[in-house]
Amino acid sequence: MRHPPRSVLLAVAGAVALLGSVVVPTVTAQGATPACSVEYSVTSQWSGGFQGAVTITNNRAALTGWSLTFDFAGGQKVTQGWNAKWSQSGTTVTAVNESYNGSLGTGASVSAGFLGSGPGSTGAPTAFKLNGTTCNVDPEPTPTPTDPPPTGGDGKAPALHVFGNKLVDAAGNTRRLLGVNRSGGEFMCVQGYGFFDGPVDDAAIKAIADWKANTVRIPVNEECWLGLSNVKPEYAGANYVSAVKDLVARVEAHGMTPVIDLHWTYGQYTGNSAGCSDVHATCQKPMPDAQYTPKFWSSVAGVFKDDQAVAFDLFNEPYPDRATSSLTDAWKCWRDGGTCPGIGYQVAGMQSLVDAVRATGARNLILAGGLAYSNDLGQWLTYRPTDPAGNLAAAYHVYNFNACASESCWNSTLAPVAAQVPLVAGEIGENTCSHGFTDQVMKWFDDRNLSYLGWTWNTWDCSSGPSLISDYDGTPTAYGAGLRDHLRALNP
Repeated sequence: MRHPPRSVLLAVAGAVALLGSVVVPTVTAQGATPACSVEYSVTSQWSGGFQGAVTITNNRAALTGWSLTFDFAGGQKVTQGWNAKWSQSGTTVTAVNESYNGSLGTGASVSAGFLGSGPGSTGAPTAFKLNGTTCNVDPEPTPTPTDPPPTGGDGKAPALHVFGNKLVDAAGNTRRLLGVNRSGGEFMCVQGYGFFDGPVDDAAIKAIADWKANTVRIPVNEECWLGLSNVKPEYAGANYVSAVKDLVARVEAHGMTPVIDLHWTYGQYTGNSAGCSDVHATCQKPMPDAQYTPKFWSSVAGVFKDDQAVAFDLFNEPYPDRATSSLTDAWKCWRDGGTCPGIGYQVAGMQSLVDAVRATGARNLILAGGLAYSNDLGQWLTYRPTDPAGNLAAAYHVYNFNACASESCWNSTLAPVAAQVPLVAGEIGENTCSHGFTDQVMKWFDDRNLSYLGWTWNTWDCSSGPSLISDYDGTPTAYGAGLRDHLRALNP
């Protein structure tokens, strides 16, 4: 969420010759049932083209949306299709469910077909993934505390990792991240007021848990964490790190997942939608900076790498799309960083930040938000960073005043992402002092077993921003009551 500083806030081929079906069979060990099965066939072909089909069988828990991916090896191109939304990037083909066939129960099958150019009988795909899970192979083992060896901070908050398009704990149980943001750590230190805005003692954290929240997102400031000279020493470096560690420990002690969110960063930006003209980390910048942000994440990952209950949100709300008119350039900047159009400092792309975290040996869950202040995930799957740990989720923010704030947009842009990777709405809210919009958001996400966190657990006037509470004992605002009552209804 962008907020003011405390000083202000306080087409079909012609002749088709049927040549017989070419089928790629399912191959598994004797007696084993794969997590999913895909039968690929070429039902007809002609000079320069062919017709293909896939039959997908889901053998795991029921899916509310599905996405199939595979690669061609013979230069084939999908030209059109049916019973799925077909697309192709390079050699990789993606088929995403239509609105009428998204539900795929345990043991259920669905078929889709397409027309393609190129050879039909050579270079057929041999590997298929359904929602990120490899099909036609022996089932993956149920995650256990020793495979890999995840560890939680105190045994109460679970270590989390990605399994297909879900988040699971060490025992393989699905975990949705449902809770709140606790703002303050991003601005109080750099403005010289302290570490957090309001109390973060055990009673204050218990009040969050009493709402039946299981996650607390903690926005932080890179200059404060790194102890740069523009921050008062008493609120910087080791003192700041210790304060954040203490808060993380209290959140975990109540069984809740702490999410460290890098909110404010270094780098001067005065272009379109600039939050400030300051080079220092006193507002939201369009992208993280290459000078300090990789160092920040190396340090954070080093501190928490032995505690996989802690999740890392790489950068709060990227908006390189506001600095350039080219959406392609914006997404390339988002992933690759470097010299980006319209941004005057060297950018740290999401790939470099993932690399910085993993270089420490940390296997913690990583969240990466998209463009337009994390409100646009339209090309997230195309540009997503490579994570050697396979523990990357997509982050999304939505408020009633955002561009993508309707079910039609969520169905077209979020559902395909959620079909492949875990999707976490790191911030949801509205500026009406009511909860009619967030009720709609929560229902859409509930229907798909997705995660969301309300902005924000601070006692600000809800008419000037989405504030969940009027008192740190957990007394809700009219807006906050919607989230509180909803979480309690989910977990009575």
